Amino acid sequence: MNVRPLQDRLLVRRVEEVETTKGGIIIPDSAKERPLEGKVVAVGNGKRLEDGTLVALDVKAGDRILFGKYAGTEIKVDGVEHLILREDEVLGVIE
Repeated sequence: MNVRPLQDRLLVRRVEEVETTKGGIIIPDSAKERPLEGKVVAVGNGKRLEDGTLVALDVKAGDRILFGKYAGTEIKVDGVEHLILREDEVLGVIE
């Protein structure tokens, strides 16, 4: 199934966190927090302003981004969890 986000939305897959700490302690699934980092899978065309002009997005497919803890809407695409976010919910791009 292909999903193409509309307007200024992004389709993001969360990046899996490391299962152990630097000291070698294994973190159980129940104690893990959801990662706040993801990889952009697809982007929309851009945001349309009131005067009709189309503003392109700063984020592109393949970028690694940071987003808020409760940002976006969770969906499943082919059994894999993804998020759909607005571009203004993105906190930063990891370079």
